Amino acid sequence: MTVDVFIPCFVDQIYPQTAFNMIKVLKKCGVEVHYNEKQTCCGQMAFNSGFWDEAKSIGTKFIRDFPHNRPVVGPSASCVGYVKNYYHKLFYNSSLHNEYKQLIKNIYEFSDFMVNVLKKEDLGAKFEAKVTWHDSCAALREYGIKEEPRKLLAKVQGLELIEMEETDVCCGFGGTFAVKHEPISTAMAEQKVEHAMKTGAEYIVSTDSSCLMHQYAYITKHKLPLKVIHLADVLAAGW
Repeated sequence: MTVDVFIPCFVDQIYPQTAFNMIKVLKKCGVEVHYNEKQTCCGQMAFNSGFWDEAKSIGTKFIRDFPHNRPVVGPSASCVGYVKNYYHKLFYNSSLHNEYKQLIKNIYEFSDFMVNVLKKEDLGAKFEAKVTWHDSCAALREYGIKEEPRKLLAKVQGLELIEMEETDVCCGFGGTFAVKHEPISTAMAEQKVEHAMKTGAEYIVSTDSSCLMHQYAYITKHKLPLKVIHLADVLAAGW
């Protein structure tokens, strides 16, 4: 199988190792990986901020960056969920109608692709730590994944998953929400981190680096004994 990988802009710029680790895991499963170096943003931030013309312009490039009728895999439920759920608002009955329909049929969040397409759960990963899982709003409510990441973590040697209270409650990031409503966003991050701390976990794990980035900012500011890590980084550990 050949797949195209979609690396969201913030992963590319802030967490490139997560992208490399996702590719490492895919290759271990025998997948041939293609990366279009010209790819950029999917346009989610512009769309969510009300700049739909700009979002359409960015989205047009995004669609053309993935012209092949094959799976597109990305390490972000937020970005992939946006493409799957909102491109129809920008491109329905447009000159890119057929192309966008093909893309949203083929694009997958990483854990969904691993469990439901490749049928792979045990990758031989080893990660000696207690962790807790954060269900991002986009993953749970827009993309619709919950059990897939947990199935993958359950097969990691040495890992103990301890569920936190209100794991499905927003951490407060929400893209530009964190900028426009900083006090509310910070309070939500505080609540999320406090729930994680109560579990005794050493790491918060998620499928969305944006949420982890937001929570880690609160953690570092208050010098708390807690770390964050993306699911792909856990699955690439120990081998």
